[in-house]
Amino acid sequence: MTKQIQLRYFASVREALGTGGEPLRTSAATLAQLRDELIARGGAYAQALARGRAVRMALDQEMSSEDATLREGCEVAFFPPVTGG
Repeated sequence: MTKQIQLRYFASVREALGTGGEPLRTSAATLAQLRDELIARGGAYAQALARGRAVRMALDQEMSSEDATLREGCEVAFFPPVTGG
């Protein structure tokens, strides 16, 4: 079953992907599955979100672990562990 979600990218992840976010229809059930789905796109996604890279994730603006469950209409943010300003 697919769901519509909103992706947001911050700091170096946004720079690598060239966008601050995008809507996505996905069948991923968890943040881990979503990350793997994005990595499978290849190119900048594979590099920016690679498993060897430290990437933090938030679900509906709350820091979340990779086993967090996605739901229809949720917002997922990806960003490096340290964002300065």
